[in-house]
Amino acid sequence: MMKHLQPELGAVFWDEGLPQRRVDLQPAYKETRKEMPSPMIPQLDFIQKLTPLLGFANVSLPNTEADDLMGCYAMAACQRQIEVVLATNDKDLFQLVGPCVKVYTTDAFALLGEKEITQKWSVPPSLIGDVLAISGDSVDNIPGVGIGRKVAAQLIVEHAGLDALLANVDAVKSLKTREKLQNGHEQIQQNRKMVELDCAIELPVPIDQLRIRPKYPSLIEALEKCEFKSLLQEIRDEAARERAGDQVELAL
Repeated sequence: MMKHLQPELGAVFWDEGLPQRRVDLQPAYKETRKEMPSPMIPQLDFIQKLTPLLGFANVSLPNTEADDLMGCYAMAACQRQIEVVLATNDKDLFQLVGPCVKVYTTDAFALLGEKEITQKWSVPPSLIGDVLAISGDSVDNIPGVGIGRKVAAQLIVEHAGLDALLANVDAVKSLKTREKLQNGHEQIQQNRKMVELDCAIELPVPIDQLRIRPKYPSLIEALEKCEFKSLLQEIRDEAARERAGDQVELAL
């Protein structure tokens, strides 16, 4: 991704607990997620130490999920006409995709824009939250109302959004689907609040401080200890190119 996109600014975002508003709405939120395997905990600590050596800032806030922070930074960057790429497979963040925001998915190592996300979800990115409000999200333990994602997407498209659908449930042709929407009305509205990103959080690190500046000597030393041979050579070559560039600037 770095080779492909060559970004100037970047950060790695971390979950640091759950937002109280989501826990208050649905106390079982994310309860079904398995705990991180104990052998991975030291690796996570190493990654967090390695991140600044790679030139990226670690960004997190207590009781805040990473996707909310990513949403805040994406919106703030777009206001400054900065193009944003979110390296994630988190479907909640697909809601942000638009003229300024794309997603780089590691599922296929591909850059996804509005067209690709719309094809994948059968609704525009801005309506993904409406679909999840109906279908729920088993990964986050958000209960649906018995309507699958495909049918939910069809309903959202037919009625041009969740609010219009819930206001006109009697127009839904299928009796079973209509009953599920009527019986699950409160659940659907609650789910919509659960999947909505909180993009009003104050940025803990200013955008201007996110310029990517690798600390090559320390980074090379760390990679040598881990015996990352192919990556190590790439980093050495990159460091050599930067030194050569600096020498040219000094000569000028």
